[in-house]
Amino acid sequence: MMNWEQLLSLKRQGDKGKRLRIEQDDTRLGFEVDYDRIIFSAAFRSLQDKTQVIPMSKTDFVHTRLTHSLEVSVVGRSLGRLVGKKIIEKYPHLQSIHGYQANDFGAIVAAAALSHDIGNPPFGHSGEKAIGEYFSIGNGQKYKDQLSAKEWQDLIDFEGNANGFSVLTSSRPGIEGSIRLTYAVLGAFMKYPKESLPKKPTQNIADKKYGFFQSDKEFFKEVASELGMIPNKSGNDIGYERHPLAYLVEAADDICYTIIDFEDGINLGLVSEDFALEYLIKLVKDSIDTGKYNSLTTKEDRISYLRALAIGNLIQDAVRIFIENEELILQGKFPYALTDKSKYKAQIDDIIKISVKNIYQSREVIEKELSGYQIINNLLDKFITAYNNHHEGKVTNYDKLILKILPEKYFLEKDKLYDRLFLMCHFVSMLTDGNALLYSKIISS
Repeated sequence: MMNWEQLLSLKRQGDKGKRLRIEQDDTRLGFEVDYDRIIFSAAFRSLQDKTQVIPMSKTDFVHTRLTHSLEVSVVGRSLGRLVGKKIIEKYPHLQSIHGYQANDFGAIVAAAALSHDIGNPPFGHSGEKAIGEYFSIGNGQKYKDQLSAKEWQDLIDFEGNANGFSVLTSSRPGIEGSIRLTYAVLGAFMKYPKESLPKKPTQNIADKKYGFFQSDKEFFKEVASELGMIPNKSGNDIGYERHPLAYLVEAADDICYTIIDFEDGINLGLVSEDFALEYLIKLVKDSIDTGKYNSLTTKEDRISYLRALAIGNLIQDAVRIFIENEELILQGKFPYALTDKSKYKAQIDDIIKISVKNIYQSREVIEKELSGYQIINNLLDKFITAYNNHHEGKVTNYDKLILKILPEKYFLEKDKLYDRLFLMCHFVSMLTDGNALLYSKIISS
């Protein structure tokens, strides 16, 4: 069984001793330092030019990955604080002996939620698929025989969550451990604490995808061990039950994309207001102030009011589910997302169904995904070929020109083929939508 004192570890990569909560400066609490480090990181800044759903839209109310991440962190903070208050009431020694506060839980979840999309490639989820398909059905197929099964799976099933763990933790020359977050925040960040194989071995929500690449395996195991996470794989396979606060990070993301993508679709006219109101009102019928609602004169204000109420209701419901199942969660026996057990599940499912049909499959989104596929495929092919030719001593003049536009921090000597392939995938995944388009135009011109 996991225990909260261990799960709330303030340790950072490279620390020799323990960091005690009781010795922390409350004006610069370690978990809040994590939030600041993420905000100031280049990887986080690049999210301002990465698509959430609607591509390259010029309308001011459509979300990018950056605004989405900020909103998820705000919802995550509320979830964490509300849960933290109940946890500290249940285990008062966490506060009286160790010095933890309810707001610490909020700070951990907010930081993990802020970074939850930090590893996502350009052009939304199609970016992940495009990287994977470069290897599974594209020119990258030729590398298969030179890689282990798990290394190959990392590439053909490229995963933004695992890439995010890499962004947050991978060392470069002179920079140990990237931005060195606390282990508690890294634990909360790990929605899928397993490697790429075996793929979906169970229906457990923690097994739905994977959370780390083979290159990050040893450090991942260290974090999980320090936090006391429960191993759930055997033999040479590595996987764990979730850190409890990962459920709250996931819930914050689920709540935001369900409601806010829907709101974007309404404001863009992809979902009619009458239709939308019918769905949103089902979520807020217990808390709506009819007088206030009827006094709102614009569509945007009406939708905004319902969105705020809907998010509030979903937060309260997620907290209830977490607290009711807290002991099962600590035992690693809660294989569901919190929203799967929500009393609003039918309404959430209805909204997602409408969003898939009217927003995610709209012409604008399809066109973005198509161009994204071609751009990513082209970039990977040119950079991987040049980088490998350089390593093998058969570099052409064209390769040299390609490598001249590769940012310096990615031009590292790597002996292993897997490390070289992964580094180029990482480079492409960290491009913004606009930069990917620009590189593609330069290379193709």
